[in-house]
Amino acid sequence: MSGARIDPRALVSPEAELAGDVEVGPFTVIEAGVRIGPGTRVLAQSYVSRGTTLGRDNVVHMGVVLGHEPQDLGYGGAPTTVVIGDRNVFREGTTVHRGTAPGSETRIGSDCFFMANAHVAHDCVVEDGVILANGALLGGHAEVGTRAFISGNAVVHQHTRVGRFAMLQGLCAVSRDVPPFCIASDVNTLRGVNVVGLRRSGLDRARISAVRRAYRELFFGRPHLGNARARLRAELERAGGMTPELARLFDFLDSGRHGFCSAEPLARVRAGSDDDAP
Repeated sequence: MSGARIDPRALVSPEAELAGDVEVGPFTVIEAGVRIGPGTRVLAQSYVSRGTTLGRDNVVHMGVVLGHEPQDLGYGGAPTTVVIGDRNVFREGTTVHRGTAPGSETRIGSDCFFMANAHVAHDCVVEDGVILANGALLGGHAEVGTRAFISGNAVVHQHTRVGRFAMLQGLCAVSRDVPPFCIASDVNTLRGVNVVGLRRSGLDRARISAVRRAYRELFFGRPHLGNARARLRAELERAGGMTPELARLFDFLDSGRHGFCSAEPLARVRAGSDDDAP
């Protein structure tokens, strides 16, 4: 902790481990056992609880709470953790809670952006590059894949998975898994492919078209998902195999345990928008 820039009005336990260039603002509390990596800034009136590890170059804004006890009636005070990677931004009022069972952890990757009043509950896994907009909520044990976008006031139920590059629209609520690359809206409803996100990731037109075709085959018309999956897999194998995106999509579907959001009826899909169309 020697050399860290700690405001004299902050309360930092001597048993916390802070890299030499960490910045701690006024009225912030950092408990014993916290570990904070180089270049990280913890601004005013934040609270970092025991069992929390922060990597490099994170920014923790005012009023953020990291690693406090889970909001779980089953929590009995056992030592649990929050592990956070590098270059994440936690805006005002964000809360991230530690795991529930002894030895469990909540895990956040790198390069994520948590806007004001976002919440990550106990035992969640948030992969790299995820964005939670204002008021977005993750229930316990939720999993969010790389570069997914959870819009404002969207809610992810406990034990629900959101696939990589998926997008949840504002006020959306999901209690079933959202497959990778898909857009979810309303309640447990798919409305197309996140074409904008895929373009921004550098995918070419052919690979995006392959994802869109798979979406139509798997979800449109409410087919039996197991049969549709087997049929599409066989077609792709006959055609020479899958793109990396389709392989990830099939892996996600094969590992599902709680069901998947279903597609919006064709008649209700907004016409004329290439970005939103299936």
